[in-house]
Amino acid sequence: MTDINPNDISALEHMTGRTEKIAITAHMRPDGDAVGSCIALYHCLKDIGRDAFIVLPDASPDYLGFITSTVEAGHFLDWEGNEDEARRALSGCGLLFSLDYNAFHRTGKMEEFLSGMKVPKVLIDHHLNPERDQFSLVFSETGVSSTAEYLYHILMAASRYRGNAKMLPPASATALMTGMTTDTNNFANSVFPSTLRMASSLLEAGVDRDMIISHLYNEYREGRVRLMGELLYRNMKITDDGVAYMILDRETISRYGLKEGDTEGFVNIPLSIGKVRMSCFFKEDTDRIRVSLRSKKGISANRCAALYFHGGGHELAAGGKLSVPDDVGSVREVAAYAEKATHEFMNMNKNEA
Repeated sequence: MTDINPNDISALEHMTGRTEKIAITAHMRPDGDAVGSCIALYHCLKDIGRDAFIVLPDASPDYLGFITSTVEAGHFLDWEGNEDEARRALSGCGLLFSLDYNAFHRTGKMEEFLSGMKVPKVLIDHHLNPERDQFSLVFSETGVSSTAEYLYHILMAASRYRGNAKMLPPASATALMTGMTTDTNNFANSVFPSTLRMASSLLEAGVDRDMIISHLYNEYREGRVRLMGELLYRNMKITDDGVAYMILDRETISRYGLKEGDTEGFVNIPLSIGKVRMSCFFKEDTDRIRVSLRSKKGISANRCAALYFHGGGHELAAGGKLSVPDDVGSVREVAAYAEKATHEFMNMNKNEA
């Protein structure tokens, strides 16, 4: 991770110091890193006496309830659930934080409203290619595990905390550890020396990691576990190129009564197979197929997502989509598309090697 510019910290403190009401936003279909970062910042802003609101494009997954419950009633909103209330909250804010996304189009239906807000906007993100001209102040760093980790280092550089994690509000420290844990798949990928330093400092500050792990990984609903078994036994295919893929259609989603977030982590499982070098998970949505990619070192999930799935992300973890009917006519055509695209991509890598 590169050093954080002290001038940027001073500018950030100036912005937050003179603004009473502040909005915090994240990307659509928020994951643990997005939600954890928002909640961590919320509690730190409350710590300095600011009136902060979290506004997400859609609802937070149920499995993160143990951290979302720490937010004051009426201060954790989602646009999809109550657009009018979300608009009112955002309209009254004098400063906007954009966490865990690199451009406003990642906020879905909130894009036009957020980009049109005539207030200072602060970006804190760890993805490639931030659209810097959309923001007043940009903190962008790809050499960290997560936005939660980057936010932690920014907070530690602030005069309020002076590098001492023990001074963080406890709910903020827990949310930071949660966001980092989910985005590293519990330290399985994207771990840097700075990541371990962060974790160590938060543990010393009193964060209960056992509690976090229990909430994240030991409280699944029965439908998720049964679906996982079906996908791995009947659905997963492995190509001769070492690519595993699974396809989840809407009928199966309905049959198992799945909620948003219930398939979190499924894409990682096939990577435990020795011959699998990249894993693809396809999930049918209303007008598109959502795509998640994970890969082992030497195979760029980010490049594959950019070339074939209208997406991108990190070197070993990326996402994208297939449009219906532009890319595929229906979910039934995904298997053929996936095999053709990944065969071309994996052999492209072979040829370049």
